[in-house]
Amino acid sequence: MEDKVTYEIVEEIGVVSGAGSWGLELNQVSWNGKPAVFDLRKWNDSHEKMGKGVTMSYNELVALRDLINEYLEKEED
Repeated sequence: MEDKVTYEIVEEIGVVSGAGSWGLELNQVSWNGKPAVFDLRKWNDSHEKMGKGVTMSYNELVALRDLINEYLEKEED
């Protein structure tokens, strides 16, 4: 028997892209009552259905930001 996954979107940070009734969003989400993590995934408009995504701690999000900034700086040269 599968355990039911519970979630609560604690903070909606922003929409990266959207197509129709689904959008790729960055949110802070609490999964199964645990402390909220940063979460990047596709959600439908009502946030009742979701696609596969990536969860990150604050430190992982900062590291990803730094990697993206480094990459974009190289592309500008």
